[in-house]
Amino acid sequence: MKAFRGPKVWLWRWRRNPLKRRGDTLEAWVLLGAWLFTLAAGVVGGLAAARSAEGGLARERAEWRPVVAHVLDRAPGRPGAETETESESGASGGERVWARVGWTVADGSAHTGQARVAAGSKIGTPVAVWTDPEGHLVSRPATAAEARLRSVLIGGLVGLSAAAVPFVAGLVVRGRLERRRMDRWDAEWSRLGPQWGRTIG
Repeated sequence: MKAFRGPKVWLWRWRRNPLKRRGDTLEAWVLLGAWLFTLAAGVVGGLAAARSAEGGLARERAEWRPVVAHVLDRAPGRPGAETETESESGASGGERVWARVGWTVADGSAHTGQARVAAGSKIGTPVAVWTDPEGHLVSRPATAAEARLRSVLIGGLVGLSAAAVPFVAGLVVRGRLERRRMDRWDAEWSRLGPQWGRTIG
């Protein structure tokens, strides 16, 4: 027979009670430690990840530069063609396709790569691309507002992930302590329960 559980009383493990056992005190400290580690891991991990992400995006904005590249091979498609999505939305940018482009960096070295250009672009058509300090093609860096939003999202996800580790560990330890306490209650009930029905003659 499982031990009877009465109504839940908050902070009962921290109150003085002659029926409280060492296991109850241990469980109280485990719960406190789990909550503190959960809070600390979430806050520290989230803030560190957010600052790291924002710093990396800030470096990209400072180091990446736009350059003018030129189409090396005629781009596929018809000039001015619109995609189905653009046509439905009323966008007038035209279809963008991948094409090989070439550009020259500050040290005079020539580079080539694939970039999205207007459909049907002729050889030599200029197109703006972004490059890193080594002259490699990169995507447009995030603006300050975009970087802030990304940093908050990354920090939140990392914070939740970091907090989940001590939280789950605390639940596991608490579950084991709970099962051990219930097993002891069952053992004592099996030993003392039958004596309650006896009458003194």
